[in-house]
Amino acid sequence: MNEEDSFLYDTFPQEFLWGVATSAFQCEGGTKAGGRGVSIWDTFCLDPSNILDKSNADVTSDSYHKYQEDIKLIKELGVNFYRFSISWARIIPDPTGSGEVNSAGVQYYNNLIDGLLAIGVMPLVTLYHFDLPQTIEDKGGFLNESVLVDCFKKYADVCFSEFGDRVKYWITFNEPKEIATLGYGNGCLAPGIKSPFDGVYQAAHNLIKAHASVWHLYDHSYRNSQNGKIFISLSSNFFMPKDANCPEDVEAVELAHQFSIGWFAHPIFIDGDYPPIMKNKIAEISKIEGREKSRLPEFTEEEKKFIKGTSDFLGYNYYTSRLVSVPDSDMPTDIDMSLFFLYVVPQGIRGILNWLKNEYNSVAVFMTENGFSDSSGTVDDPERVQFFKSHINELLKAVKIDGCNVVAYTAWTLLDNFEWIFGYTCRFGLVSVDFDTEEKCRTPKKSFYFYSKVIKDNGFPAISE
Repeated sequence: MNEEDSFLYDTFPQEFLWGVATSAFQCEGGTKAGGRGVSIWDTFCLDPSNILDKSNADVTSDSYHKYQEDIKLIKELGVNFYRFSISWARIIPDPTGSGEVNSAGVQYYNNLIDGLLAIGVMPLVTLYHFDLPQTIEDKGGFLNESVLVDCFKKYADVCFSEFGDRVKYWITFNEPKEIATLGYGNGCLAPGIKSPFDGVYQAAHNLIKAHASVWHLYDHSYRNSQNGKIFISLSSNFFMPKDANCPEDVEAVELAHQFSIGWFAHPIFIDGDYPPIMKNKIAEISKIEGREKSRLPEFTEEEKKFIKGTSDFLGYNYYTSRLVSVPDSDMPTDIDMSLFFLYVVPQGIRGILNWLKNEYNSVAVFMTENGFSDSSGTVDDPERVQFFKSHINELLKAVKIDGCNVVAYTAWTLLDNFEWIFGYTCRFGLVSVDFDTEEKCRTPKKSFYFYSKVIKDNGFPAISE
């Protein structure tokens, strides 16, 4: 049995952090409670055909009313941190109009943050997890640079000011690739814009600028007094060549990684600009299409300097891996567009961490999501237990054998919840939620107790210990 196939009995570094995550729209509910404004997902769900089971997130796991129950579960789980997102529309219901701060929304998150700190759990706050206020989308959303950047900075400023004395970890955007490709490319996520040739690149371009602006805001105005960290959370499959002996397939793997990770990581962690392979490929295709300039927008030299180095960690979400071969007529951006959560490939987490280490000079990686879905939400979930066991062990190999600089691991997700276009047909929770009852009763699954033990043991100590 070789090293890759054997189970590693060892523990993580003492300072390693363990967490669990949720997002506001997926688990809060209370969409009309406490003065919350309308988000693009509220609008998207108004057309039932957009959601597999024709459901919505008006109530979902009802964490808006049941956050104290969630805190008890988080305490029992034993994590170091709880990653949750703030609903922008709950804090500033009308960001392009009055721009007024909603005190009830601020109070809700103050209660949650204080409740977490009372049990010794650090809050890790995501500023944006897919739920753009509808009024911003009405003015172009991620396609309107000036509105997006201005509104996102004002919103972040409120959050840093209101919560930053207690929140020491911030994420600007969750999964920017999905925001651009699925929201403004093929339109399968809110706001449902189909613009795969132009909009997708413009949305990403504006997002990177908004991210950098908020990082600089924190760095300049809050870091010295609040002593926190702020970063972005990326996602991608780990790509492997369909034929390892085929040079074209090996090249396709590099193209896939650069189009899915490098698209955002290269500007932020390398030189403020897009990967050369991406710029060349899109320029080449744009020329074939008869365009005078590339569909990929350009950063000015000033913007490159502004963007470079604007993340304290590389946040990363890993779910699955994919075999790729030499691209045919498909656009390179289609490589990872429609694939959500498919094959269980634990070795991929080790593979991608090594790729990140080599590509970005051993950058500190903060694993921000990793999880397994089934359709039933049953409490007896041996497949999810095996998923976490195998993936965390491959992560351990990456850290202890390969020397990957990984500082934290986050399980997705605490609760069964509204899984975007899949509605309630897809359950990722460590805790089962009975959506048929008004109480939304919560029951920990076997995977909850398994993960809790891994946290307590800080990995997988040798059997004899």
